[in-house]
Amino acid sequence: MAQVEKKAGLLRKSSASKKPLKEKVVLMYEEIFVREDPAKNNPRFWEELFLMKVNLEYLEGKLESLDGDELMKVKDNINSLFQHCIQALGEEHQIKVVNALQTLCALFRGVHQKNKSTSGFDIINMLMGFDKAELRMKVTDNISQNTILEYVMINSIFEAILQSVNPYIVKLSIVDDETTLNGKGLVISQALSEYNRQYKDKEEENQGGFFSALTTMVGSMFIADAEEKISVQTNEAILLALYEAVHLNRNFITVLAQSHPEIDLVKTPSAPVPTTPTAPLGTAPPSVDVMSSTELPLDPNLQTSNLLITFLKYSSIVMQDTKDEHRLNSAKLCLIILTCIAEDQYANAFLHDDNMNFRVNLHRMPMRHRKKGADKNIPSRPLVCAVLDLMVEFIVTHMMKEFPMDLYIRCVQVVHKLICYQKKCRVRLHYTWRELWSALINLVKFLMSNETVLLTKYNVFHLALLVINLFNMFITYGDTFLPTPSSYDELYYEIVRMHQVFDNLYCMVLRLSTNAGQWKEAASKVTLALVNIRAIINHFNPKIESYAAVNHISQLSEEQVLEVVRSNYDTLTLKLQDGLDQYERYSEQPKEAAFFKELVRSISLNVRKNVSLNTLSQDVLLKEFSSIS
Repeated sequence: MAQVEKKAGLLRKSSASKKPLKEKVVLMYEEIFVREDPAKNNPRFWEELFLMKVNLEYLEGKLESLDGDELMKVKDNINSLFQHCIQALGEEHQIKVVNALQTLCALFRGVHQKNKSTSGFDIINMLMGFDKAELRMKVTDNISQNTILEYVMINSIFEAILQSVNPYIVKLSIVDDETTLNGKGLVISQALSEYNRQYKDKEEENQGGFFSALTTMVGSMFIADAEEKISVQTNEAILLALYEAVHLNRNFITVLAQSHPEIDLVKTPSAPVPTTPTAPLGTAPPSVDVMSSTELPLDPNLQTSNLLITFLKYSSIVMQDTKDEHRLNSAKLCLIILTCIAEDQYANAFLHDDNMNFRVNLHRMPMRHRKKGADKNIPSRPLVCAVLDLMVEFIVTHMMKEFPMDLYIRCVQVVHKLICYQKKCRVRLHYTWRELWSALINLVKFLMSNETVLLTKYNVFHLALLVINLFNMFITYGDTFLPTPSSYDELYYEIVRMHQVFDNLYCMVLRLSTNAGQWKEAASKVTLALVNIRAIINHFNPKIESYAAVNHISQLSEEQVLEVVRSNYDTLTLKLQDGLDQYERYSEQPKEAAFFKELVRSISLNVRKNVSLNTLSQDVLLKEFSSIS
């Protein structure tokens, strides 16, 4: 038997020449959306309608497809549908009641959408008519049997409806119960892990064998601009829960470091994944003082993880593609969470703890000049290395026409805050700093190459100043947190090697700072910040050229340049710059208020869209209805 196809009311396609058959309920809906009274030819029309299973997809789609004027033409029939829905709610036949409730949901949603987009469109008039509104909405319920009213009378809703300091935010900020905090952490970790697993599964599907590679290659010959994208629905709601916990409750910071077996490695069954974990995610109850826990499970075959690692992997996926607004907001929220973590003293303590090493395989955007896929041989390192890797990855992969300026600023600020902690606590992190320096220099190069386009949209000098001040941090305080003296030498080598980029930046900001324009002040700040970098370039370049001339070498090797650098530190004069290790702490109000308002609205709309009654079977609805009626 042919599989029933329910979409848009279609049952099956008998042949190419015949029109597809429609459900009877769809035919009845079509009668409602014509001007004539549907009960004119069939007196039992409304009684039959509510005995049939509702096709919410068709009904909502039909309401959405009509504009305000077209809907007004069938207002009488819409009024009749609404009236008979209300009448059906009083029926003893539970199927009629459930179908009437679902139909009302579709009506309210469809008409409300029209009210948002059309000026002068009145919901009350469209649903029931002004002349009959009071009659339709009169109280017919026994007040003693109204469960909603009973709930309101028993439970105070004053805090929920009064506009004031959110009491639930206050309560969340003072929670110190270990079980509660760990429970919240496990719920968030499970949701993020499920997203990571789905993405990984899709990634593996797209990396098929020889035949898949061959078909992809042939297909790309005909669609040159086609870009392979792996799309999985993001979860802003769970990110928002993580943000509120990290931002408001310092006790939750310890939950980020709770170690457990890596959820990604747990084999998932082929059956649908249950909404709650079927097995505990932790190996043991967490200790009171997580920061003092320096031992991880000793089983070499057991990969350990924690909430922060899961979040970093999630962020590495979400931050790959920021072209649509949905993912852009997710990436922004990820960076805000990382900002809060980078500012927290306790979080920095376990991020930089040499005794808490993890192997974090971040997802990397496929690029032509590098191999696709995560490196399986990543060593175990402190978690701050994974955070820096994520920031470097973002900097390198998002220099594009639709430049995400706000995300870049947040990204560089996260790096700056981590380095401020390292300088303050004299943490010598063994990290490949050259990757960060190279990424920052390429970013400056990109800003200059696209000066004309970017200046019409953004203040590029703010980002340039942040980048230059990062270099100034390394120049001024690098001897306190860089792992070895040779790392400091490599910093100077990179500055001298890429001196043309800094020279061009200086010329650009000097030109704009001497002209009376809107960027004069911003460009002047960058000019002043470049003083030490220019001093290094002007000091070492003549020395290197002299060394090459004396030794008759046309092109010096890296080791030869480093030798010149090491032997000429004594004569270098630098200016001490104040405030390099200071930053403005993150504050949600008022800067981020608009963003979170829109984010919550978007999450609510998304929940309404995805958690629809049409996804529930009728027997489930009847069961739910019987429990509340």
